[in-house]
Amino acid sequence: SSWREKQQTMDPKGWRVELNDGHFIPVLGFGTYATKEVPKSQTVENTKLGIDTGFRHIDCAYLYGNEMEVGLAIQSKIEDGTVKREDLFCTSKLWVTCLRPEFVQPALEKTLKNLQLDYVDLYLIHFPTATKPGKELLPEDEHEKVVFDIVDLCTTWEVECHPYLNQSKLLDFCKSKNIALVAFGALGTQRAKPWVDQSSPVVLHDPVLCAMAKKYQLSPALIALRYQLQRGVVVLAKCDNEKQMKENMQVFEFQLTSEDMKVLDGLNRNLRYLPLQM
Repeated sequence: SSWREKQQTMDPKGWRVELNDGHFIPVLGFGTYATKEVPKSQTVENTKLGIDTGFRHIDCAYLYGNEMEVGLAIQSKIEDGTVKREDLFCTSKLWVTCLRPEFVQPALEKTLKNLQLDYVDLYLIHFPTATKPGKELLPEDEHEKVVFDIVDLCTTWEVECHPYLNQSKLLDFCKSKNIALVAFGALGTQRAKPWVDQSSPVVLHDPVLCAMAKKYQLSPALIALRYQLQRGVVVLAKCDNEKQMKENMQVFEFQLTSEDMKVLDGLNRNLRYLPLQM
């Protein structure tokens, strides 16, 4: 059956995409990235709230520096009976200093220890550019230039995807090969310095997106998220408070018309917020 037929027969909070190994990934993921200004304790509370709100797909990464706190939250929600481990789909990511084959297993084992988990459901290569191994997350030379490493990355990809970079060709290819596409930066990223050009346009301020949000009496963020779900894309959403979490769950409660989907397709401008080369 088609993805759309599947979604209509499921409980909204249980919407999942089948992977080619027979496992399922929930279509709405809870992003755990936080800036250095956010207290670690807040990550614990936010993740607990996310699980309480209904998120079952938890997206983590070694780079975020808060896997231990995410793990504490997961364990807390398992212990109080809110979820079982098998109810959750947990993702983490291999950082670019560990892309040499011999570093992969030790890095994964460290992540599992941090998360207090026996396994993760998905382990991604965080970024398709290898850097010099070592303790520094972003190793630099004396000229403050990133020091790269030579690793064969021809099969290594992670995908930014939002209305300004809709990745339609890549999505069509993935569908033809039964590959699930996961979108990061679906709301235009968090525009973190120094990664993102601060003069670049803000997706959620787009007049077309805002007009459509007004028409549906919803937020631009919900329109952007729903756009991805109707395309068959798994989407990650970063939430900073309970209000945002509950709002994001409303993505299952409405449907965009085919005409509005075409309008949103027209917003594409091949704008990549995060460079593929650092």
